[in-house]
Amino acid sequence: MPHFVTLVRYTHQGLSKVKESPSRLDAARKAAEAVGGKIQAWYLTMGHYDAVLISEFPSDEACAKFTLSVTALGNISTETLKAFPEADYRKICGSL
Repeated sequence: MPHFVTLVRYTHQGLSKVKESPSRLDAARKAAEAVGGKIQAWYLTMGHYDAVLISEFPSDEACAKFTLSVTALGNISTETLKAFPEADYRKICGSL
């Protein structure tokens, strides 16, 4: 299943209700599962991004659907990166 790394930044709205963030994360986990995905890890971070989300989805389209549905709530903005596991990395490099 494809893996994704999502860089998260709170919006002004999200920060003003940051105490609700844990329950929003719980809802995001359910939203990921609804499209066949799974949030594998979530980290609060310091720096340019406020959090990092590691996930897997059955397709790029499922990941996009999840991301759009979560960001549409207005609490976060995201930048999502498709991540290739080491085995895929080695296969890609070996095919060069």
